[in-house]
Amino acid sequence: MASHIVGYPRMGPKRELKFALESFWDGKSSAEDLKKVAADLRSSIWKQMKDAGIKYIPSNTFSYYDQVLDTTAMIGAVPPRYGWNGGEIEFGTYFSMARGNATVPAMEMTKWFDTNYHFIVPELGPDVKFSYASHKAVEEYKEAKALGVDTVPVLVGPVSYLLLSKPAKGVEKSFSLLSLLDKILPIYKEVIAELKAAGASWIQFDEPTLVKDLESNQLQAFTSAYSALESSLSGLNVIIETYFADVPAAAFKTLTGLKGVSGYGFDLVRGTKTLDLIKGGFPSGKYLFAGVVDGRNIWANDLASSLSVLQSLEGIVGKDKLVVSTSCSLLHTAVDLVNEPKLDKELKSWLAFAAQKVVEVNALAKALAGHKEEAFFSANAAAQASRKSSPRVTNEAVQKAAAALKGSDHRRATNVSARLDVQQKKLNLPVLPTTTIGSFPQTMELRKVRREYKAKK
Repeated sequence: MASHIVGYPRMGPKRELKFALESFWDGKSSAEDLKKVAADLRSSIWKQMKDAGIKYIPSNTFSYYDQVLDTTAMIGAVPPRYGWNGGEIEFGTYFSMARGNATVPAMEMTKWFDTNYHFIVPELGPDVKFSYASHKAVEEYKEAKALGVDTVPVLVGPVSYLLLSKPAKGVEKSFSLLSLLDKILPIYKEVIAELKAAGASWIQFDEPTLVKDLESNQLQAFTSAYSALESSLSGLNVIIETYFADVPAAAFKTLTGLKGVSGYGFDLVRGTKTLDLIKGGFPSGKYLFAGVVDGRNIWANDLASSLSVLQSLEGIVGKDKLVVSTSCSLLHTAVDLVNEPKLDKELKSWLAFAAQKVVEVNALAKALAGHKEEAFFSANAAAQASRKSSPRVTNEAVQKAAAALKGSDHRRATNVSARLDVQQKKLNLPVLPTTTIGSFPQTMELRKVRREYKAKK
């Protein structure tokens, strides 16, 4: 039974990438210093997954900023204001798009679906001259291969990339971004050809927009894109990965009908309705990458429950076609519990960060293959029971108080105008009050005092 990880945190177990980036941005270290930190992190991540027994290990999920910006670099979609004149995109252009520079602002940033991560929004229009301008995906595949790890290169899918973009300044808001599909697919074909030449046997396209409520023309774009890529993908096993929600029935039908695709990845933690669609009809001979280990929280997985779901899927897709996976990239959780020595034993037993979730995925795969680690599963069951019954989680007084609430308890005794009048008399607020919901800027003096306090001076 095989195991798969959608993606992994890139900051490092002790935030090594964060500190390396800040040092580079401040001019305190070189580009080579930054690249060395990044290479060491990638190497340790791949080795960790290989040692854990993961079969399908991702590459190109590492990023200096975000994976959508990496795709913008890959297809050379650099807005003119950054003065890029072609060739391989280097840090100067890349970070200017992400952060701006002394003369031009950064590109817009927006939330990556409903997570706390953000991405740099591509700015596109009919006049963009696309070109293959970042070989990162191929370079990282070769890098892993040189270390003895055969990985699954991951690309943001062409349709999701366009659907997550916006018309550039000066372009009509009604401009169809999907009309650019035929212009970016030749670059995807170049990347695919280089990956094949380098020895890749699998490739993963992340198409998370399939979980949205898409129009028929948007769904048709997926069919068109993968039909156009079919000959280029010949000889490769292709995964289309979705995450964060249920895949609607119409999108499920489109997805499972795509040409040249070997398997489909689904979030079965948040996508319980997707589970029903799979049970209602899954294409014969295709792989199901079953995302049963939650990639979006820090709690240990309920292994018994996940195993039950997997066993129910075995009869539908076949034992050799079922792959145990994470619900999404592990980017959205903490890195490793090893770095939490101050947590007490009970609380620690309830938790699983990215490193522990990798172990959970492999344990489930082994259990499905008939090699269940009884001690590991028993400890997990005990931790699940402990968390459910612990007074740290279950407070009877709160439960009784909540159960005793009446309908009238949910309604204010006074109306809004009366409350506003009292509030204004007490606070004397201006027409547009301001507040802060984040950290205040830290002065050098404040930083110095905090350092001294931490050092017990």
